[in-house]
Amino acid sequence: MRRERRRGGPVLLAGLGGFALGAATVLFVVWVYGVHPAGAPPPLPGVSPPRGAAPGEAPPAAAPGGGANRTGPPGGEAAPPPAVGSDVDALGRRHLLLPVQGLRREQLRDSFSEGRAGHLHEALDIMAARNTPVMAVEDGRLAKLFFSAQGGNTIYQFDPSETYAYYYAHLERYADGLHEGDRLRRGQVIGYVGTSGNAPPESPHLHFAIFRLTADKQWWRGTALDPFLVFTQPQ
Repeated sequence: MRRERRRGGPVLLAGLGGFALGAATVLFVVWVYGVHPAGAPPPLPGVSPPRGAAPGEAPPAAAPGGGANRTGPPGGEAAPPPAVGSDVDALGRRHLLLPVQGLRREQLRDSFSEGRAGHLHEALDIMAARNTPVMAVEDGRLAKLFFSAQGGNTIYQFDPSETYAYYYAHLERYADGLHEGDRLRRGQVIGYVGTSGNAPPESPHLHFAIFRLTADKQWWRGTALDPFLVFTQPQ
């Protein structure tokens, strides 16, 4: 019996050593190649896999775009750049014209961060009598005349450098003779205050937004900037 124990000891130790080596090899492969073993807990909800995920894995979450009122063609676009305070400062130094005729700066009320149905407002609402003229805030190309269920009759104007877009929405109608591609002039009448789209019929106003365009210069895509902060920069 003593001899059998002496023979069995090395065999048992060799078996345990082989098992440990095999387990270590499996763990090394998992660590290096990212293999997800069967029976392992699933990834935490809300955590996206890294960019360049393997086929069959969910793609990374897309960066948010602009406000919901800027409806246009569906996704697939490049993510917009982050908005920074320097954008607001740069536009403030241009002393943009207030877009509604007869409006004074002290009448503005910041509504940029207010909640709307499922999204932030990300714009400035300027109340005015129906058919009050709406004017271009500075020179620049008229990029798009677009009707949407949310914004109604809208105008997208690019600034002279085509870095920013100005968005005018809920217009009652466009100014006569307005066409896409026109070179607008600061102060030019481009439309009239109204309630087209989803604006309450008893509350005519201009929904005015500013956003920083992506490198692709897509008229519907960008990072929203607060117009109230732009218009109220020290003169």
